[in-house]
Amino acid sequence: MHIEDVRNYCMAKKGVTEEFPFDEVTLVFKVMGKMFVLSGLERIPSAINLKCDPERSAELREQYDGSITGAFHMNKLHWNTLILQDLPPKLITELIDHSYDLVVSKMTKKLRAELENLE
Repeated sequence: MHIEDVRNYCMAKKGVTEEFPFDEVTLVFKVMGKMFVLSGLERIPSAINLKCDPERSAELREQYDGSITGAFHMNKLHWNTLILQDLPPKLITELIDHSYDLVVSKMTKKLRAELENLE
């Protein structure tokens, strides 16, 4: 999976925007203003950071040793880095969905209602 595929997948989700809030090479996808995917566009090989449940995060790091690691410059308990070329696309999209769902689940009731009402 390439970063363009990740971008297309993320942008098709409800309430998602893309931004460069940190610098011109760190692409961030947000749902209702909350980050759920980050990617350093200059990184070789291509990688993304995703939010993840801590228990699942530990299991994934063990199962995909070296291809899924604690996210650089992020809370490693809650964020993973995925090396895109090393992982099956189905797993990547599943983990993007997981990150999106975790972020949505932590939103206020009002923000979740706004998201629900988007077309």
